[in-house]
Amino acid sequence: MLILTRKAGESLHLGDDIRITVLGIQGKQVKIGIEVPGDMVVYREEVYRRVIEENRMALDISNADLLAATKIWHGRTK
Repeated sequence: MLILTRKAGESLHLGDDIRITVLGIQGKQVKIGIEVPGDMVVYREEVYRRVIEENRMALDISNADLLAATKIWHGRTK
Protein backbone atom coordinates (compact mmCIF):
# COMPACT_ATOMS: atom_id res chain seq x y z
CA MET A 1 0.00 0.00 0.00
CA LEU A 2 1.29 3.41 -0.96
CA ILE A 3 0.74 5.96 1.82
CA LEU A 4 0.72 9.65 0.92
CA THR A 5 0.18 12.82 2.90
CA ARG A 6 -2.07 15.46 1.35
CA LYS A 7 -3.51 18.72 2.63
CA ALA A 8 -6.97 20.08 1.87
CA GLY A 9 -7.06 21.20 -1.75
CA GLU A 10 -4.22 18.92 -2.83
CA SER A 11 -4.68 16.09 -5.31
CA LEU A 12 -3.07 12.94 -6.57
CA HIS A 13 -3.43 11.21 -9.92
CA LEU A 14 -3.84 7.53 -10.72
CA GLY A 15 -2.79 7.23 -14.33
CA ASP A 16 -4.11 9.82 -16.75
CA ASP A 17 -7.83 9.46 -16.03
CA ILE A 18 -8.27 9.46 -12.26
CA ARG A 19 -7.77 12.38 -9.89
CA ILE A 20 -8.38 12.24 -6.15
CA THR A 21 -8.59 15.54 -4.28
CA VAL A 22 -8.75 16.15 -0.54
CA LEU A 23 -11.63 18.62 -0.30
CA GLY A 24 -11.60 19.13 3.43
CA ILE A 25 -10.69 17.71 6.82
CA GLN A 26 -12.87 17.94 9.92
CA GLY A 27 -11.72 16.06 12.99
CA LYS A 28 -11.37 12.40 12.00
CA GLN A 29 -13.23 12.77 8.71
CA VAL A 30 -11.70 13.53 5.34
CA LYS A 31 -13.88 14.69 2.44
CA ILE A 32 -12.51 13.34 -0.83
CA GLY A 33 -13.43 14.20 -4.40
CA ILE A 34 -12.80 11.56 -7.06
CA GLU A 35 -12.78 12.32 -10.78
CA VAL A 36 -13.02 9.20 -12.96
CA PRO A 37 -14.08 8.43 -16.52
CA GLY A 38 -17.84 8.09 -16.96
CA ASP A 39 -17.64 4.35 -17.60
CA MET A 40 -15.80 3.63 -14.34
CA VAL A 41 -17.77 2.65 -11.24
CA VAL A 42 -16.70 3.90 -7.80
CA TYR A 43 -18.06 2.28 -4.63
CA ARG A 44 -17.55 3.01 -0.96
CA GLU A 45 -15.89 -0.02 0.68
CA GLU A 46 -19.02 -1.14 2.56
CA VAL A 47 -21.16 -0.92 -0.59
CA TYR A 48 -18.55 -2.77 -2.64
CA ARG A 49 -18.44 -5.61 -0.11
CA ARG A 50 -22.25 -5.86 -0.17
CA VAL A 51 -22.29 -5.97 -4.00
CA ILE A 52 -19.66 -8.72 -4.00
CA GLU A 53 -21.64 -10.73 -1.43
CA GLU A 54 -24.91 -10.33 -3.34
CA ASN A 55 -23.20 -11.43 -6.55
CA ARG A 56 -21.75 -14.45 -4.76
CA MET A 57 -25.16 -15.36 -3.36
CA ALA A 58 -26.75 -15.00 -6.81
CA LEU A 59 -24.26 -17.53 -8.16
CA ASP A 60 -24.75 -19.89 -5.22
CA ILE A 61 -27.62 -21.93 -6.59
CA SER A 62 -28.35 -25.55 -5.84
CA ASN A 63 -28.99 -28.42 -8.22
CA ALA A 64 -32.62 -28.35 -7.10
CA ASP A 65 -32.85 -24.71 -8.20
CA LEU A 66 -31.37 -25.59 -11.58
CA LEU A 67 -33.77 -28.52 -12.00
CA ALA A 68 -36.76 -26.33 -11.11
CA ALA A 69 -35.63 -23.63 -13.55
CA THR A 70 -35.15 -26.25 -16.27
CA LYS A 71 -38.67 -27.58 -15.73
CA ILE A 72 -40.10 -24.07 -15.92
CA TRP A 73 -38.11 -23.31 -19.08
CA HIS A 74 -39.17 -26.52 -20.80
CA GLY A 75 -42.78 -25.85 -19.88
CA ARG A 76 -42.61 -22.46 -21.61
CA THR A 77 -40.95 -23.70 -24.78
CA LYS A 78 -43.55 -26.37 -25.58
